[in-house]
Amino acid sequence: MLPLDASLLIISDLDGTLLDHHTYRWDAAKEWLAELKKQAIPVVLCSSKSAAELMDWQKELGLTGRPFIAENGAVIQLDERWSHSEHYPRLLTGLRHEALMSLLDTLRSQHGFKFTCFADVNENTVSEWTGLTHKQAALARLREASEAFIWRDTQQRFTAFTEQITQQGLALIQGGRFWHVADSQCDKGQALRWLCQQYQHLEGRTFTTLGLGDGPNDAPLLDNVDYAVVVKGYSRLPVVLKNDSPARVWHSLQYGPEGWKEGLDHFLTVQ
Repeated sequence: MLPLDASLLIISDLDGTLLDHHTYRWDAAKEWLAELKKQAIPVVLCSSKSAAELMDWQKELGLTGRPFIAENGAVIQLDERWSHSEHYPRLLTGLRHEALMSLLDTLRSQHGFKFTCFADVNENTVSEWTGLTHKQAALARLREASEAFIWRDTQQRFTAFTEQITQQGLALIQGGRFWHVADSQCDKGQALRWLCQQYQHLEGRTFTTLGLGDGPNDAPLLDNVDYAVVVKGYSRLPVVLKNDSPARVWHSLQYGPEGWKEGLDHFLTVQ
């Protein structure tokens, strides 16, 4: 088990991991979040959500001022203590949202692909899709370097769409509810490696990392941490890791925040 000390870094997915997939509640995680805050151990949110959403959730979870990784790695927010960094307050990697939407609109008009983006609808529709409040849905639409969408065409057409996306230097990521498209150079793993380098450079020490996630899109995150918790999720696809050694990886028996707590109970010890 890992002792709670200042050289520990927790990196956590949000939906289906720290938050319940259906209700967005996080009651089971409250005790550990309070203990980590007491010990000054950073909790970095790493999600497909927008930066605006994550900043709102940071307030809710008591994590304001900490770094986070948004939009599956396309947006990296720095710690508020690092205001002297050339990248402060945040780094956007790859294609910006406006250029990305232009490419998607071109593919729709040229090939007739049928899909609906968050940018195509208002917050009322996003709220209906997700169960988010209108305020949360409005924040979900404020994307900076990726886009979320629902595919409404055939599987055969999806294969053709994927080929076109790849030719444009983009990549598709399947989330818990939606497909996401972003620059192919963006993923949670690359973003995490960069952020850990910033921690080492700006704080002068190396951190032991513990990551938690529930879906296939979390594999790049979980492959790039010292210890990993695969929270039991609802995806039909398994979370496939490069190193699934029991000494490094814990697969929770419970879903969502209960599984998140289970993973921390397994790896961490309060001295």
